Amino acid sequence: MSFKVAIVGATGNVGREMLNILEERGFPVSEVVALASRRSQGTEVSFGDRTLKVKALDQYDFSDTDICIMSAGGNVSKEWSPKIGKQGCVVIDNSSAFRYDQDVPLIVPEVNPDAISLFTRKNIIANPNCSTAQLVVALKPLHDFATIKRVVVATYQSVSGAGKEGMDELFTQTRAVFVADQVDVKKFTKRIAFNVIPHIDVFLDDGFTKEEWKMVAETKKMLDPKIKLTATCVRVPVFIGHSEAVNIEFEKPITAEEAREILREAPGCQVLDKREDGGYITPLDSAGEDATFISRIREDSTIDNGLSMWIVSDNLRKGAALNAVQIAELLIERGLIQPKKKAA
Repeated sequence: MSFKVAIVGATGNVGREMLNILEERGFPVSEVVALASRRSQGTEVSFGDRTLKVKALDQYDFSDTDICIMSAGGNVSKEWSPKIGKQGCVVIDNSSAFRYDQDVPLIVPEVNPDAISLFTRKNIIANPNCSTAQLVVALKPLHDFATIKRVVVATYQSVSGAGKEGMDELFTQTRAVFVADQVDVKKFTKRIAFNVIPHIDVFLDDGFTKEEWKMVAETKKMLDPKIKLTATCVRVPVFIGHSEAVNIEFEKPITAEEAREILREAPGCQVLDKREDGGYITPLDSAGEDATFISRIREDSTIDNGLSMWIVSDNLRKGAALNAVQIAELLIERGLIQPKKKAA
């Protein structure tokens, strides 16, 4: 069986990564269609050794397309995902538009694969926020073993999480600093070069940001509504790779060595935890990798049944494109989707 797949937002960071990952993983495609806004029509993008010409989303007919992977932002998704779903094409949406809709499953395949069957209500499946995806991959096997009560997380999020504009701003500001030019601030609220910004997304009435709220709401929806979580989300001058300093309180006893062994066996996780110089993961190491990496696992003596750890992943891959493709693979593995066009 092979499937016709459309990528919406194909010219963006995540859209291009989705095309790379479909090819890398040998996803069973009969055809891949690259879609974007009219202003990107005719732009060329790569799919393996092929070149695809981008077509306009608003002129495309989805009636013979099986899967649409959407990475064009929340406003585009709110307008188009329901229309596409009604044409019998399953939408896997990378934006926040439908994550909190009770009729739309929010999926990380290593965490809550069984929830995917709910997609038939709207033909839409939501991809989680990049910072949440890597967190729950590491939390799930630990929660199964010792039941998590509370999580405190501080994120160190790369500029690629803000798209190509974020990456360009870090590059141009860094260059400007070195040649003593004026540093222009456009994408971020303050200068990002040689700085960190404790502000991602908009502020809410309680003083938290929307990014921090997303981590709470998505962890509860995917993992366990009883888990208490608080987050501080920070943008850092790194191009690719989100890092998280995580403190976890469990209901039952768990040692650092038990956690290490559990995570070594857990799907999607890779433990790199040596107590020596360089014996840990950094975002630079994670770029281009599929795994969620865990380092610095240690017991927290200030609380009963507490652990601290360092979790890092490529936010363009597991935090976005890879997870979306894994969701599509899960649909096929479970026989939940059949190609509209039968092979000749």
